[in-house]
Amino acid sequence: MPGENLTRAEAIERASVVRTHSYEIDLDLTTGAELFRVVTTVRFSATPGESTFIDLIAAEVHSITLNGDELDPATSYADSRVSLTGLAAENTLRIVSDQRYMNTGEGLHRFVDPVDGEVYLYSQFEVPDSRRMFAVFEQPDLKATFAFRVTAPARWQVISNQPTPVPTPVGEHDGESIATWAFAPTPVISSYITALIAGPYRVVRSELTSSDGRIIPLGVFCRESLSEYLDAEYLFEKTREGFAFFEKQFDYPYPFDKYDQIFAPEYNMGAMENAGAVTFTETYVFRSKVTDAMRERRVVTILHELAHMWFGDLVTMRWWNDLWLNESFAEYMSTLGVAEATEWKDCWTTFVASEKSWAYRQDQLPSTHPIVAEIRDLEDVLVNFDGITYAKGASVLKQLVAWVGREPFMRGVHDYFVKHHHGNTELPDLLAELETHSGRDLGNWSKLWLETAGVNTLRPVCEVDESGAYSSFAIAQTAVEEYPTLRPHRIAIGLYSHGVDGALARVHRIETDVDGALTQVPELIGINRPDLLLLNDDDLTYAKIRLDETSLATVLDGLGNITDSLARALVWGTLWDATRDGEFAASRFVDVVLRHIAAETQSTTLRTLIGQLLLAAASYVAPERRAATLERVADALWQLAVDAEPGSDRQFQFVRAFAQLASTSEQLDTVLALLDERAPLDGLDIDTDLGWELLISLAAGGRATSEEIETALTEDRTATGQQSAAHARAALPTAEAKTAAWDSVFKAADLPNAIVRATGLGFLRAHDRSLLVPFIDRYFDSLLAIWNSRSYAIAEEIIEGFYPAPLASEPLRAASRHWLEQHPEAPAALRRLVTEHVAGVDRALAAQAADARLADG
Repeated sequence: MPGENLTRAEAIERASVVRTHSYEIDLDLTTGAELFRVVTTVRFSATPGESTFIDLIAAEVHSITLNGDELDPATSYADSRVSLTGLAAENTLRIVSDQRYMNTGEGLHRFVDPVDGEVYLYSQFEVPDSRRMFAVFEQPDLKATFAFRVTAPARWQVISNQPTPVPTPVGEHDGESIATWAFAPTPVISSYITALIAGPYRVVRSELTSSDGRIIPLGVFCRESLSEYLDAEYLFEKTREGFAFFEKQFDYPYPFDKYDQIFAPEYNMGAMENAGAVTFTETYVFRSKVTDAMRERRVVTILHELAHMWFGDLVTMRWWNDLWLNESFAEYMSTLGVAEATEWKDCWTTFVASEKSWAYRQDQLPSTHPIVAEIRDLEDVLVNFDGITYAKGASVLKQLVAWVGREPFMRGVHDYFVKHHHGNTELPDLLAELETHSGRDLGNWSKLWLETAGVNTLRPVCEVDESGAYSSFAIAQTAVEEYPTLRPHRIAIGLYSHGVDGALARVHRIETDVDGALTQVPELIGINRPDLLLLNDDDLTYAKIRLDETSLATVLDGLGNITDSLARALVWGTLWDATRDGEFAASRFVDVVLRHIAAETQSTTLRTLIGQLLLAAASYVAPERRAATLERVADALWQLAVDAEPGSDRQFQFVRAFAQLASTSEQLDTVLALLDERAPLDGLDIDTDLGWELLISLAAGGRATSEEIETALTEDRTATGQQSAAHARAALPTAEAKTAAWDSVFKAADLPNAIVRATGLGFLRAHDRSLLVPFIDRYFDSLLAIWNSRSYAIAEEIIEGFYPAPLASEPLRAASRHWLEQHPEAPAALRRLVTEHVAGVDRALAAQAADARLADG
């Protein structure tokens, strides 16, 4: 098959022919800035006489030797594959190749620190990119041992899955001492979780004692120029808390020999669960003030990747349709662990505010899919790292735990690890263990929850008698026409009433099972109707909820008085769902947020709420009142910042949101005064990164010049500074600046991933949206060329980052639909990305129409 794709059918066929044993991978990292030399030796069994292929994306293949016979690279290597014919029962394959360093966050990424000129390397292989570093059977069920031998400058740190050996000096190259590190073979693992990190990283070391008595070495690494900001002891503390929690919950000791955590530059994601060598985005090394939401997110990510050491690394899905088994489990367990083992006790509130809102949005797109998705090929899985795979899956696992019980769930997981360690599994393997310990038949549950798409909506249907008590109570469950499945839900119902101090607190709670279109709840008959009745209290299930009229009136007037952070997040979520669905006018949502946001104390809820506020004001409010709404929201955010506690997280978040919206002369004067520290807010430190945000605000408002941006970059000649400068330049409100930003990405293919991302953020930042109109046609004219010529990570970054979504207009929708109609044969993954954009415009236009109808009603 041409290109770089791999189908599931091909993977199944190859696994029927090949059984992999071991890899020996010899890398020379001293051969220049563009290429590195690799010798890959693979030993594997095969069906005698059969043919297959091994995956490789190389700059040049020098030699291929199969069982002592030389193969001609010119005829054996093409389209990311090396053809192997006439296989023996036992085979040895040796391939010598030159591999290309990447600047896209894929394969072996090479970064040069602008501060000191030092080179830093790190690998990123999920899903199909270990083949960018060595020849490999690139599918998760062909596990093997991996022994890396690395030649590099002797002063570097070299990190892989196994403990780093003592290097052996091998001479000099270009005046620098060179050494070789020969790593011991890994346990049997999948290729996508192998790792290589190399460079003059600063390291802090520690250790812990595992539940089986082993001493597990720990390491935390980052670039030298960031090392003053590395809070290693805190990271070790969270790691130890996670280790203790997971080993106790799973009753299974940590399955690898050491645990390193590396903070890597120009990283595409949050982190990657390489066995024993986890890589993280270095934005988690905080050089400036960040929100409490970001601090908590870092801890969640640390425990997410640690949970993967068992679920994903020790036991791995057979094919990518069960990717959710990795990600949903890690997402659920990390939230549970953070809430129960760290100081971030409100993490389930964070989950509702952040992950659940992501899941609900994803599940209402045309591209929604079952949690157990159909993955036909690698391109399918690349776009499936989404809110279904992560957040909906974790939500459904939380529902499953509520249904079967936590203790039976954890015992089943333990047996799953014991039975399948170092192997590959499918969904029934896990369900079988859970059924054994819970006594529940999970076959029907799996069909309804894991094998169907869509989200249900739950509404109270009730009547009260003359005394104000419920005379009838039921829960109605609905589903959309496209995905009509009604599911069983274990939910809690919370009854909240005002106290003498005005606080809105829970006074009664019941749990019940909901199934079918209408479920009677006799337990509530005779109970006085509360001020607020909250379905899915404690967030046990995955479903949108609606409020009855009395409850809606209560929250519109007193949402900020709800004492419990989780309940507040649920109520905020239902108002946002109703706004997105056109049932609640966007202008009313803006009013409610501005009225009650000052009372929100949970950082992630506040961050999510601010994002929803900005989207509602910018895209969901009727166009005729948009400008006035945006100005009013910006003014309100500034006043909220002024009124907030000095130095607080809320003050910080309100200032950043204000800067993002500031557009009037008076607002931009305030931003400039803040930047110059002529109008300081008590407790607010205008540090480097906040200074960039204020400068970007001024650039977008036409109050900063290219020269001022370059001056700021001169004062912050770091990777973050370069990204912020790209953001600022692209935000300048002129046609020339927008064209320059566009051309820098679309016409040149050499920008690193982080600069592409930052440029897209600035490009879409336009108070005058007419600046984006000329790029509608240019965007669609470029799509196929970008998809076909760039790596997946860069293509996705461009397609996501430069779609002119802020226009939210009928011409944009028409152009998007026209492209889809004209390109029915375009790659499915590309069509999915465009289809999701169209859905966003559809929803914005529907919300605008609803706002025009309902805002004054």
